[in-house]
Amino acid sequence: MGRKEQSKEFEDQDAYPIVPLRDVVIFPSMATAILVGRQPSVNAVERAIETDKILLVLTQKNGTQDEPTDKDLYGVGTIVRIGLFFRLPDGTIKVMLEGISRVRVKRYMFHDNYLSALVEPIETVDSDTREVEALTRKVETLFSEYIKMNHRIPNEVLLSVQAIEDRESLIDTVGAHLLVRNELKQEILEAESIQERLMMLSRILTEELEILKVEKDIDEKVSNQVQKSQKELFLHEKMRAIRSELGHSDDQKEYHELKRKIRKARMSKEAQKVVYKELDRLKMMSPMTPEATVVRNYIDTMISLPWSTRTKDNLDIEEVRKKLDADHYGLTKVKERILEFLSVVKLVKNLKGPILCFVGPPGVGKTSLGRSIADAIGRKFVRVSLGGTRDEAEIRGHRRTYIGSMPGRIIQQVRKAGTKNPVFLLDEIDKLSSDFRGDPSAALLEVLDPEQNKNFSDNYLEVDFDVSEVMFITTANVIYTIPPALHDRMEVIRLPGYLLYEKINIARKFLLPKQLKAHGIQPEQLLISEATLKEIIQRYTRESGVRNLERELASICRKVAKKLATDSAMRKVRVTKTNVEGYLGIPQFTESEIDEKLTVGVATGMAWTEAGGEILNVEVKLMPGKGELILTGQLGDVMQESAKIALSYARNEARLLEFGNDFFSTIDVHIHVPEGAIPKDGPSAGVVIGAALVSAFFDIPVRRDVALTGELTLRGKVLPVGGINEKAVAALRAGVKTLLLPKENEKNIKELPEEVKKKMKIVVVDSMEEVLANVLSKKLDWGVKHRRRIGGFFGEQPTKPTN
Repeated sequence: MGRKEQSKEFEDQDAYPIVPLRDVVIFPSMATAILVGRQPSVNAVERAIETDKILLVLTQKNGTQDEPTDKDLYGVGTIVRIGLFFRLPDGTIKVMLEGISRVRVKRYMFHDNYLSALVEPIETVDSDTREVEALTRKVETLFSEYIKMNHRIPNEVLLSVQAIEDRESLIDTVGAHLLVRNELKQEILEAESIQERLMMLSRILTEELEILKVEKDIDEKVSNQVQKSQKELFLHEKMRAIRSELGHSDDQKEYHELKRKIRKARMSKEAQKVVYKELDRLKMMSPMTPEATVVRNYIDTMISLPWSTRTKDNLDIEEVRKKLDADHYGLTKVKERILEFLSVVKLVKNLKGPILCFVGPPGVGKTSLGRSIADAIGRKFVRVSLGGTRDEAEIRGHRRTYIGSMPGRIIQQVRKAGTKNPVFLLDEIDKLSSDFRGDPSAALLEVLDPEQNKNFSDNYLEVDFDVSEVMFITTANVIYTIPPALHDRMEVIRLPGYLLYEKINIARKFLLPKQLKAHGIQPEQLLISEATLKEIIQRYTRESGVRNLERELASICRKVAKKLATDSAMRKVRVTKTNVEGYLGIPQFTESEIDEKLTVGVATGMAWTEAGGEILNVEVKLMPGKGELILTGQLGDVMQESAKIALSYARNEARLLEFGNDFFSTIDVHIHVPEGAIPKDGPSAGVVIGAALVSAFFDIPVRRDVALTGELTLRGKVLPVGGINEKAVAALRAGVKTLLLPKENEKNIKELPEEVKKKMKIVVVDSMEEVLANVLSKKLDWGVKHRRRIGGFFGEQPTKPTN
C-alpha cells in the first residue's frame, strides 16, 4: 500500500490513541523501539493492540513534563504501526514502531485513561524542477560527509539512503538519523513542500558539519596536550632517577620522614603492615599522579590517629564530685553513675568505657553534662550531632575507591581529640534516619557494643581501630524511636524536668552569672531577688528545662545593658516583681495551670510529652441527641478507645440514676480535651475521662486540685502507666495538691523528687471507686438511688437522694 492510499485509509478511521514522546521525533519510514511507562501511554498502547495496532505519536514541547496535556504536544505527528511488543514485569511495555505517514491533529478527544485525536494527512507538495534536483543531490552529498565525520551513525545508513529513489522517503530517513535538537526535527516533519524540507536539511547539515570540524580540531589539540603531559611525566621520572643516583632526592627524604612517623605512631601490627605497603606504593608513583595524592592522604590519616595515646583519668572521686556539682545543679543519679565508673576504674585499672544514654526533655542539660563529665575526669571531649543523619558512610566512612573519600565521623572525632579515650557525645541519637544509602543506627551497633568496638572497622581505614576505651554518651528526648537493638546496648539514665526550687538555684548559680558575663555587666550592677526569679519562672516560662528561662534572663540583661550604656550616672539596676513586666512584657502564664473553680464534668489529668510532663484537662458535656459519642481535641486511636471504655464504665455505674431504659439513646456525650491543635494519644487518660463522665452523669463537681493518671478497664480496674516522674513534676508546677497514681505504679514513688513527695499528697488507687472517692467534691453513695436533671433539658426537677 502506497503513502497516498495509507493517508486515505487513516482519514476514514476513528480517533487514534496518542502516545506522547519525550525526546524523540518519529518520521515516516522510520522503525524504532520505545519503552512506554507512563500509565496514560500504556493505556493508549493497550487500546491500539486491542484494535488495529495503529497509534499516533506526538512529541512533547517540554520533555521534562511528566503528565503532558494536549497543549504540551506539537500539533503534527506521525501515524505508526505497532510491530513486536513486550510487557515487562514492572508494567511498562517495550514497543517496536514503524512510521507510516505524517498527519496534523484536527481535534483532541479525552478518555478516562488516555488521550486520542482526529487527524488529517499532510499532503506533500512536490515539484520536479532543477532546483529541487540540485537540492536533493546536495543533501545526499552533505549527509554522506556527515556520516563519515560522525562516528555515532553506522555506515550502513549511508547505503540505505543511497538506495532510496523517492524524495520524501529520502527526507524522512535523513531527518530521522540527524543528531540534532527535537525542535529542528519537528520543523522538518511539519514542513509541507519537498523544496522547503530539502532547504531545511541542507542548512542543518551544513551547520552540523561546521560544528563537527571544530570538534575534530579540539580533539586533535587535546590529544597533543596529552602526549605532551606524558612526555613531561617521563622526563620527571627520569629526573627523579638522576637525583636518586646523585643522592639529592627530596622524594627519598619524604619517604624516610613518613617511615619515621609510622614507627612513632605505634600502630597495631595489622595497621603497620598495611601502611608500609601503601608507603612502598607511594615510593614507586610519580607525585604528579592523582593516585599518589590519595595514598599520601591515607598515610597521613593513619599516622595522625591516636593508636596508643591516652589521657590519664582523674581518679580522685571527691574532687570529681565537686567539679560535677560546680557545673550542674541536681542530677544526682547521673553523677552517682559517673562516680561509680571511676571507682571501678580505680580498682580494676583496665575497664571498658561505659555507654550511657541520657534521656530527658529539651533544656535539662544533657549535652552540657557530657562536657562537664569530660572536664571532671580529665578527658578530652568530642561531640557529633546525629540529628538527620541518613548515610551509613557518615559513621563507617567511605571506601578509598571514591573520589574525596574520608573516614567516618567516629574516626574523625577521635583523631581530632588526639587520644583514644575521650568522652564522645553522640547527640540526638533518637533522631537518626535511614534511606537508600543505608541505616546509620545499624552502623552504630558495632560502635556501641563493648564486646565489638575493640575492633571497630572503618571503611576508609580498612583496618581495625580500638574504640573500647572511649566513654560514649548518647542523648535523646525519647526512647521509642531508638531501634531496640541499639537501645539494648546502652544504659539509660533519665533526666526529669527541674522543679521550681531547682530552677531558682540554677538561675542564681549558673544562668545569671553566664548572662552577666556575656553582656558585660558586673554582678553588683544587676540585682535580681529570689522572689523575682520565681515570678519569671512561673509567669514567663513553662518548661521542663531552663532554656526559655535563660532567654528571659538574657532579655533582662540586654535592657539593663542599654540603660547602663545610655545613663553614665546609673550605678545599678534592681529588677523586682513589680517592675519585671517592664523588662519582659505581659506575663505569658498564670501562676497555676488549674482552675480553682469546681465544675461538673471537668477533671484534671496528666500527660507525658517529648518536652516533659503536661497538665491535661478533660471536659464532658451531656446534651439532647441520639446516643452519640462526640470526641474532639485531635485524639489518637488509643485515646479514643480509652474514652469509649470510660463511657461504658460510666454508663454502667449510672444505673444508680433513676433513668428509663432508653435514656442513653436520647442524649449525646461530648468529650473534649483542650488545645485541639495538638495531637494526643495513649491509654493513661482513661481514669480522667471516666471521672469526668461520672461527674457529668451524677452532677457532682470534680476537685480541680487533684490530678490523676492511669489506664481504665471495663471492670473499673486502674492499670499502671509510664512517665510518672515527668507527670508528677508537671502536676507540682501546675499547683496540684493531690496526686492519684495506679497501685502498680507505687514503686515509682521512691524515684520521685523529694520536693514532689513533700508538697503533694500522693494516693495510690486500684479501682475507679477509689478514684471517685478521692476526686469528687462530695461522696458518692453507691447504695443510694440518685435522680438528677441532665443539662436542665429533661423537664425534671433535681431531687435529693433518698434511702
